[in-house]
Amino acid sequence: QVQLVESGGGLVQPGGSLRLSCAASGSNFGIYTMGWYRQAPGKQRELVGAITSGENTNYADSVKGRFTISRDNAKNTVYLQMNSLKPEDTAVYYCDAKWRFSSYWGQGTQVTVSS
Repeated sequence: QVQLVESGGGLVQPGGSLRLSCAASGSNFGIYTMGWYRQAPGKQRELVGAITSGENTNYADSVKGRFTISRDNAKNTVYLQMNSLKPEDTAVYYCDAKWRFSSYWGQGTQVTVSS
């Protein structure tokens, strides 16, 4: 069992930056592929990007070059660095942990990009 807690969301102006964190409880954090997703009002949840246990990353086209995912296995934490934020990045951001047939979700953190 893994419990995930996201933090770091808030209100930021267009062009600004935020760093989200997702702290995991439980053991063997390093084996999980960690993903970041987001859901805007009235829209489906979408994948922002993910990082594997081997630290390979992939990103949605909409965030490539602006967002970076990293992980610190010693701290059981995955990060989402978001730069050059746009109003369309406004959403609730969730992290998830996947390993084989197991998947765990956090409760989400709100990111609002507005002037």
